[in-house]
Amino acid sequence: MMRDTLPLLDLTGFPALKRDALDTLQVNLGYMCNMKCVHCHVAAGPHRTEMMDDENLALIPRVLQARKLTTLDLTGGAPEMHPRFREVVIAARKLGVHVIDRCNLTILYEPGHETLADFLAEHQVEVVASLPCYELENVDKQRGKGTFNKSIAALQKLNQLGYGQPDSGLILNLVYNPQGPTLPPEQQGLEAAYRRELLAHFDIRFNHLFALANMPIKRFGDYLITKGQFHDYLRLLKDNYSADNLANLMCRNLVSVDWQGYLYDCDFNQQLGLRLPDAENKEHRPHLRDLLHRELNGQPIRVAEHCYGCTAGQGSSCSGALNGALDSRALHDAPKAS
Repeated sequence: MMRDTLPLLDLTGFPALKRDALDTLQVNLGYMCNMKCVHCHVAAGPHRTEMMDDENLALIPRVLQARKLTTLDLTGGAPEMHPRFREVVIAARKLGVHVIDRCNLTILYEPGHETLADFLAEHQVEVVASLPCYELENVDKQRGKGTFNKSIAALQKLNQLGYGQPDSGLILNLVYNPQGPTLPPEQQGLEAAYRRELLAHFDIRFNHLFALANMPIKRFGDYLITKGQFHDYLRLLKDNYSADNLANLMCRNLVSVDWQGYLYDCDFNQQLGLRLPDAENKEHRPHLRDLLHRELNGQPIRVAEHCYGCTAGQGSSCSGALNGALDSRALHDAPKAS
């Protein structure tokens, strides 16, 4: 049984936050995934059966249009494993909405997904791909044996379609997560190392690297508790807190939707069950359908101790570091690039 980390995160001195204008709808299509990664804050895997139903799927383009949103961010699990993933993408693109696919890369080689890369390119979907290191041993240790080779082959395939190539308009961004309870290295230097190594050894090109801190929730939180490292990791995050990162937090302009259509301030709050607050009716559980007729501007954001994970050091969000100008010496015990 996976241990609940929320009781260890609930009391907090984290600053109060309020929402700005909403521009991004981040939708978790389900927790099914072809992988089972150690650092996964969703605890996704092949055994998970949760999937968004047709009624909620139909609300997505309606909300995008009603709120005039510019970005649809699809995540999971492996979002591509939802049988109607492609229909959602097509509907959003017809509205002129930018679509992001949070892709684990290995999904491109799963049965039934052989044409996925071509589909993503055809509809100009931005690919945000997890690659926690540019060396085989570290990737396979974190994500499973054989993952690195499949990931490299998938990146090469995406490159062949134009992803990551100059002037193609096809965006390929990579995501780095530390191997354990440490902060990520300074993003700019790490990106340069990734760019150099992947080009030299595999002729792979990409647009940007996002360096993300691991969150002490779900599978990774359970791992920290098992190793007796939970409180030490939380202390590391709090010791490296930077108020400069508050203005750029993703929760200010993004709303997270779970597979049942309920709303959260971010994907991490979703996994902790910290639902979006409703200032007008505390008993009401905000749902995707509510966005058809109401704004979220100015509403309070629910915070807890895990929020230090987004504000430690350079800060991190779904789009990587928040403060590229931060002196990397501020990152206590941060690992060097592998």
